[in-house]
Amino acid sequence: MSQTTFTPQAASRMSPQEVRSSASLAAVIGLRMLGLFMIIPVFTIYARTVPGGENATTVGIAIGIYGFVQALFYIPYGSLSDFLGRKVVIAIGLAIFAVGSVVAALAHDMNGLIVGRAIQGLGAVSSAVIAFVADLTSEANRTKAMAMVGGFIGISYAIAIVSAPVLFGWIGMSGIFMLIAALAVLAIAVVIWIVPTPDARPVHRKAPFSTVLRNVELLRLNVGVFALHATQIALFVVIPRALVAAGLPVAHHWQMYLPVMGLTFVLMVPAVIVAEKYGKMKPVLLGAIALLLLGQVLLAAEPHTLWLVATFLFIYFLGFNILEACQPSLVSKLAPGERKGAAMGVYNTTQSLGYAVGGAGGGWVLAHWNANAVFGACSVLVFVWLIIAAGMAPPPQRGHGGATTGQH
Repeated sequence: MSQTTFTPQAASRMSPQEVRSSASLAAVIGLRMLGLFMIIPVFTIYARTVPGGENATTVGIAIGIYGFVQALFYIPYGSLSDFLGRKVVIAIGLAIFAVGSVVAALAHDMNGLIVGRAIQGLGAVSSAVIAFVADLTSEANRTKAMAMVGGFIGISYAIAIVSAPVLFGWIGMSGIFMLIAALAVLAIAVVIWIVPTPDARPVHRKAPFSTVLRNVELLRLNVGVFALHATQIALFVVIPRALVAAGLPVAHHWQMYLPVMGLTFVLMVPAVIVAEKYGKMKPVLLGAIALLLLGQVLLAAEPHTLWLVATFLFIYFLGFNILEACQPSLVSKLAPGERKGAAMGVYNTTQSLGYAVGGAGGGWVLAHWNANAVFGACSVLVFVWLIIAAGMAPPPQRGHGGATTGQH
């Protein structure tokens, strides 16, 4: 058993420069993710109105191609930012993302939308942003900085899910894509003028990916984030259409998403506190995965009335939001200091692959079977994840005075 102790000041307080750096970079990711998340609740409804959109498989590809392309470019963007500088690479990636959004806005059929979504995926700047966060924060405060980034993503997700149906009614899907482009341009401005520029380029020790890939506990988390986002995207291939079929027009979908997301965010907080403060990370994670499984099983087995769908989504997203908050923090704890960047790179890559498989796979299953089959397939995937996660070792615990203890 070894022990690493931080000074009370380092463990408890971020410097003003660190707060500015973390908040501004979190805003960059939040603005970008806000635009992406706006697509999820309404895209399958919009697709029905354009040529080629009647094929659920094609719609799934249009949703998932973004994640597939992004997964291919996460690691190259991170490496390129080591040589050209973080700001330059992030700004270029955001500009490419904005171009893809404009292409999608001007598309007149599914092929054009697929091209636009693929170009969006080329702007895979998250790995460079996370590396920039690491550059601008001390090791002692890095988990707090990452938590700030995660919080912005969570807020963006909630805002997008609630606002997208309303915006879709006001400005249509083309308008949403143009809004996404504008948000990307705003994020570029934040990068250039608000994010601090480090005095000197930090020197990082190389982290062999083979070492990260041999870490069994990190592999469990990679499987988890893949399953988490695959089921999330597959769910939204089906749910908007199910709500419309149940009598809720798309412009009113926010009336369901708002209370569901609001309540799950409130109830997520005590679960995260129990996990982090009281050392109950493993039971909290397993409980959250069980909630995902229960929500998917109920969606597969029960009628899709509005009240039942709202209840099942509440169960699912309570587990989802807990996992979204806890898993990245757990990655940073399990990976040794010099390997955190590599671990997050692999984690982000598998997350994007889950996004791609969830969109394409969910569309394919829906095209060949039905909505219940999509939820059934997701249930199987989550059940496999639960079995894998059940064998996880208790993660390192934070001891008294800000100390972190664990086996080495």
